[in-house]
Amino acid sequence: MTMGPVQATSPTFVGMPAFPEAAHDALGNEQQRRNLRHATHTIRAKRAGVVGEVDDWEALRVAGADVKDEALTHLADYLEQLEASLTARGAVVHWARDAAEANAIVLDIARAKEADEVVKVKSMTTQEIELNEALEAAGIHSWETDLAELIVQLGHDRPSHILVPAIHRNRTEIRDIFLAEMAKVGRPAPPDLTDDPARLAEAARLHLREKFLRAKVGVSGANFAVADTGTLVVVESEGNGRMCLTLPETLVSIVGIEKILPTWDDLAPMLQLLPRSSTGERMNPYTTMWSGVHDGDGPQEVHVILLDNGRSHVLADRVGRQALRCIRCSACLNVCPVYERTGGHAYGSVYPGPIGAVLNPQLRGTSSDIDASLPYASSLCGACFDACPVRINIPELLVELRGTVARQGGHRAESAAMRAAAWVLSDPKRLAGAQRAATTAGRVIGKRTIRSVPGLGAWTDARDVPTPPTETFRQWWARERGASGTADTEGDRS
Repeated sequence: MTMGPVQATSPTFVGMPAFPEAAHDALGNEQQRRNLRHATHTIRAKRAGVVGEVDDWEALRVAGADVKDEALTHLADYLEQLEASLTARGAVVHWARDAAEANAIVLDIARAKEADEVVKVKSMTTQEIELNEALEAAGIHSWETDLAELIVQLGHDRPSHILVPAIHRNRTEIRDIFLAEMAKVGRPAPPDLTDDPARLAEAARLHLREKFLRAKVGVSGANFAVADTGTLVVVESEGNGRMCLTLPETLVSIVGIEKILPTWDDLAPMLQLLPRSSTGERMNPYTTMWSGVHDGDGPQEVHVILLDNGRSHVLADRVGRQALRCIRCSACLNVCPVYERTGGHAYGSVYPGPIGAVLNPQLRGTSSDIDASLPYASSLCGACFDACPVRINIPELLVELRGTVARQGGHRAESAAMRAAAWVLSDPKRLAGAQRAATTAGRVIGKRTIRSVPGLGAWTDARDVPTPPTETFRQWWARERGASGTADTEGDRS
C-alpha cells in the first residue's frame, strides 16, 4: 500500500482573480452548471417541504437570531464561561488569534503524540485556516472523512459549497476520481466500481475504515459550543464524524468564537433550524455532543482551540456583526441565482455564495481584487435573506460593503457616476437641464439600443441601457395642459 500526501494542484484562493473574471470562466463549464442546478433545486425543494411543516417558521427564525445576538452581544463573558466549563470537564482550552497560531497548536499536539496522520470531521473552520496544507507541509497526512470532502481531496480540488463541497461533480466524475486516486493513498477502489451511489459510498467506507481504526489524533470543528455546560456539538449525515470524535485517543476541536451559545436550552431552536435549512431534514441522522474527557469512553485527551481570525473585527461592526450569526447551513447558496450559475470556486474562499460575499471581505478585508469584487457578486434580489434561518440581512450587508469598497477607491468609474448623479439630483435646475439634454439624446438615438457607456463598460456590458425618452413628463404636461395645467398642479399640492 502506498501512503503519501494528497497535494492540491488547483490554484489556491490567495491571488485568485476578481469575481467577474472567475465567474466568466465558471459560466463556460456547462457540465458544472447542470450539476449545480440539479443539486441546488433538489435541496431547495426538500427544504421547502420540511419548513412548511413548522407552524410558525418565522417565530423560530426570530428565536434563532435572538440566541445568536445574545451570544455576540456578551461574547467575552460567554467565552470565559465556556473555557471554565470545558476545563472543569478535563479539556485543554487554547486561544488562537489567527490561522498561523491555530495551525501551530495542532502541529504541536500531533507531534507530541508522534502522529504522522490525522482523521478529520468536515469543518469549514479548518478549511478557512488551511489546516490540511499546514499539516501536509509538516509531513503529517490529513485525511478528510466526509464523503464529499473526500471526493474534493482525492480530486485535488477545492470545495464549492458549504454543505456539499463536491456539488460541482456528478457521479461519473466521482467514480473516475475514486478509481484513479484511492490506491495512491490507501485501500484502492474496487476495479468494477460503477457510478451507483451505494457502490460509491461503499468504496469510500472501505477506504476510510482503516484510517479510522489506525489514527491516533482526530480533528473536528463544531456547529455549536454551549457555554454553560462546556458541550461541543457536531451534526452530520454519514456517521464518519462520530467515528472521528470517538475512536482516536486525542481529539482536537477548532471552534470559531462565534459558534458559542449561552445555554443548553438555546440548542433547541438551533437543532430545528439547522437540519431543515441545510439538508432538508427534520433532524440530522447523527448529532454528537461531547463535554471534555470521560474515563474509558471516547478520546482521553481533548483540546479545544477557540479561533478569532478576524471575527473580533467583524464583531466591532455595528451593522456587519450580524454575519456572525451564520450557522453554515448553506440555504442562501441554494436559492441564489448567481451562485447557481457560477458555482463556489469563483468566490475565492471556502465560504462561497451570498454569505461568502459578505463574510470574506469582513474577515479578510477588501485590499485584494477578489475580496473587493465580492460585494458586487449579487443581484440584491433578497432571496438569501428570506432563506436564512437566523435572519442575516445579506443584501443590507452587501450594500454596506459596496460603500466600503467605493470609499477605499474601488470601482472608480461607478463612484464617479454616482457622485455626478447626486450632484444633478440635488438641484431642480440641474435636474431639468439634464432632462432636456437626455430628451435631445433620445431624439438623436431614436430606437437604437445603447450597449455600452464610456467609463461604465463593466456595468453596461452586462445589460442594455434604456434609450432616453424623447420627452419628459414635465414637457408632456406643459404641452398637453399648458399654463392652466401648471396652476392646477400647484393647487393640488395645497
